[in-house]
Amino acid sequence: MNEHESELARKVRIGCVVSNKMQKTVVVKVERLVKHKLYGKYLKTSVKYLADDPEDQCNVGDIIQIVECRPLSKRKRWRLKAIIEKAL
Repeated sequence: MNEHESELARKVRIGCVVSNKMQKTVVVKVERLVKHKLYGKYLKTSVKYLADDPEDQCNVGDIIQIVECRPLSKRKRWRLKAIIEKAL
């Protein structure tokens, strides 16, 4: 498997930055819809990921794309891939 194929196998998520108070790290909230097993209603669930932001370019409210990577610290296993939309 070459470098390009391994990049395709990594998980990619799109979420909103909820905190950038740490150095070189942002907290990203990723929301998704999950269908209730019995009632069929869609529920909104969210997960928070710690992502590496080496240049500290993200601000709260930005919509960003993160990609899975090797463990960088105890909880940080994602890194910034692209900023999709900057907050106003």
